[in-house]
Amino acid sequence: MTQKIVVTGVGATTPLGGDARSTWKALLAGESGISTIDKDWVAQYELPVTFAGQAKVNAAEVLTPQEIKRLDPSSQFALIAAREAWADAGSPDVVPERLAVEYATGIGGVWTLLDAYDALKEKGPRRVLPMTIPMLMPNGPAAAIGMDIAARGGVRTAVSACASSTEAVANAIARLQSGEVDVVVAGGCEAGIHPLPIAAFAAMHALSRRNDNPAAASRPYDVDRDGFVMGEGAGALVLETEAHAKARGAKIYAELVGGAVTSDAHHITAPDPEGTGAARAVVAALKQANAKPEDVVHINAHATSTPVGDIAEYTALLRVFGDHLGKIAVSATKSATGHLLGGAGAIEAIFTVLAIAERTAPPTINLENQDPAIPLDVVTKARSLPEGPILAISTSFGFGGHNAVIAFRSHEG
Repeated sequence: MTQKIVVTGVGATTPLGGDARSTWKALLAGESGISTIDKDWVAQYELPVTFAGQAKVNAAEVLTPQEIKRLDPSSQFALIAAREAWADAGSPDVVPERLAVEYATGIGGVWTLLDAYDALKEKGPRRVLPMTIPMLMPNGPAAAIGMDIAARGGVRTAVSACASSTEAVANAIARLQSGEVDVVVAGGCEAGIHPLPIAAFAAMHALSRRNDNPAAASRPYDVDRDGFVMGEGAGALVLETEAHAKARGAKIYAELVGGAVTSDAHHITAPDPEGTGAARAVVAALKQANAKPEDVVHINAHATSTPVGDIAEYTALLRVFGDHLGKIAVSATKSATGHLLGGAGAIEAIFTVLAIAERTAPPTINLENQDPAIPLDVVTKARSLPEGPILAISTSFGFGGHNAVIAFRSHEG
């Protein structure tokens, strides 16, 4: 990398809190954001899974009625997170042509799409709203952010399932390194707690069925893990060149030092059991960071709490880190938030950045009986990270064989 890229702002809305700080506080306290879905449609469709990681704060409490009306829930979450991140960064004074957006989703406007189809079937084509297409398109959240902050340096959307927002953050590196732009708002969102996605994931046997104990359902690395928990929300980071950040006197959380994207070409849903593609992504991110595996002290793992996924990720990490893996503090934060699909990598990137900035690794909850086949050093209570330079990575893997890894380093001035 020819110039340093730094994180100057973070924003989020999640099942743990309506902003980044409240989310982080709840995460460190070991709280769960998973609860029973209190909607009539759960019983109407006799859904086999009745719980999820629902947004802690309703978007209608934050946005204007007009914004709620004209934006799909995914875009609503995205706008809330981006506005917080932008304000947290000090609302940078940047030429619009040198400001870009890299913002992702895994599914996009599923609520808009399916509500519009219901209206078409039940009431006819004249009752389909004119804003349906702009609201359902996957690039809607990125476009909403771009218009909100007047970003004219390019607005792009990565769609790679559960790796989407980590890929978006990795893509931001190239935009900043090219010299085309000075600031990028990056991240991702999802709003998929809808009867159809829940029914479909349940049909795949991908979701946990712990309807009687939702808060304990997401349990990465536990021998009794039985699937992931659907989550919703968004995360956003303001990234800029160090020179630009210093010139305006911005606070700096951490440096974004590496990002890589690979693919398995193995199976549409199952990860490569050998972990070769995921391992290549980790190696490539570390290479871009000019770092060795032994430099990593913390990992925010993808760790969805599925029987196959958790072991596949461990296999990949072992390929890269070998014996050093046992010395790395590993956090599996989906245990508290659920799995935000295309938004997961964004909030986990924020968790990684705050872990570095505050030298504290967040806990993994619900780990009662660790799988002996996954002998990681899992953080189960908030843990201090070592003094001195810190290098941490965040991993994301998605259906389609997508692998994305980003690396952050503590900023030493």
